[in-house]
Order: sequence, then structure tokens, then C-alpha cells
Amino acid sequence: MAIAVKICGITSMDAVDAAVAAGAAYGGLVFHPKSPRFVTPDQARALAAHMRGRLKVVALVADLDDAALAAVIELARPDILQLHGNEDARRVAAIRARFGLPVIKALPIAEADDFAAVPEMETVADMLLFDARPPRGAARAGGHGAAFDWALLAGRSFRKPWFLAGGLEPGNVARAIERSGAALVDVSSGVERAPGVKDAARIAAFIHAAKAAIRLPVS
Repeated sequence: MAIAVKICGITSMDAVDAAVAAGAAYGGLVFHPKSPRFVTPDQARALAAHMRGRLKVVALVADLDDAALAAVIELARPDILQLHGNEDARRVAAIRARFGLPVIKALPIAEADDFAAVPEMETVADMLLFDARPPRGAARAGGHGAAFDWALLAGRSFRKPWFLAGGLEPGNVARAIERSGAALVDVSSGVERAPGVKDAARIAAFIHAAKAAIRLPVS
């Protein structure tokens, strides 16, 4: 299976164009106000329109109520919702049923026991995303540039497609894919020159390295 890349935290038209040119499959817009990658309504509308038909538009949200989710969906018309907060399986199922959009559910990983939540989430989410558990006291769940031990994923199989995220950058993404068996990878801070500012050369280097990686078969 070919490696597919998601460039998350896009804040500019140039970043969209760079992601498309390099061969990304997904583009993420962050609707978390504490993130340096947060997009205003005007930005979100324009960026989503620029992505549409070129990248799958992913709206990243965390613990929003239905009214706030409806506003995000009306604004960005995303292809996919990424739930990156403390949403439990019941909430994930309710969001998917109400809004009729595919859902990626992010799960924080630091040790093997953190995979215990996977079986229940697989019954309600369309895709999973394994991200590094945030530092204690962090104001947001992702985008910290931290990695977890990729070997924790080695040999595991899941019923739903899954992304590897957390601390990935051009210099380590191939190794991460080879150690984890990931077919989908997600990057944000690892392709930036400053928080929230994507770098076209780093995007291209990341995607080239990811697609050149040798992915070991997963049982």
C-alpha cells in the first residue's frame, strides 16, 4: 500500500499549493483557538475552498458541542472531521450520526496500555490517529512536535485505517514508517519554519521521504 500524507495545521494558500505539488492526500485546518495553527472563519473558508478537489479537507476540532461543530462544518465544508479532544466512543458515534461525515479519532499514546481504547473506538470512528500523549498541563492535545515509541505499533493490526502522528519530520518519517508499519502519516510542526508557518521545501522533503519508505508488512 502506498503511503498517504496529511499536512495538518495549514494556514496559507502557499502551504496548500506546496502540499498539493508534493503529493499530499489530506490537508488539515485547525479549529482549536489555543493552537498557533488556529484559522479564523475567513481563513478557514478561503483555505478550504482552495483545497477542495485537490486535498481531502480535514477539520480538526476538540470537544466542541453540536452548535460549534455545525458552524465549523458550514464554514469549511470538510470531507472529514478529526476529533482531537477527550471525546469518548459515545460522543464520536453521536457526532458521526448527526453530521454524516467520516470521523478520524485521535488517541494519545505513551505506552502499550494506551491501545486499550482502540477496540471500542474502531466501532464508531472511520479512521484512527495515534499521536504522542501531550506533556502534563498542555493546553491542547496535539501539535507539540513530540514522538512516542513507534515500536509500540510494530506487529499490531487494526480494523480501521490509522495515521501515525507526533514528532514526525523529514529526517525521521521513513524510519517511523518502517518501525511502525504505518500507511498513513500526519505532520504539522515538523514541516514548519516557525509555529504555524509551513515551509514548502520541508513539505516536499517530508512527502518524498515518506513515499520512499519501505513499509514492513503488518500482520
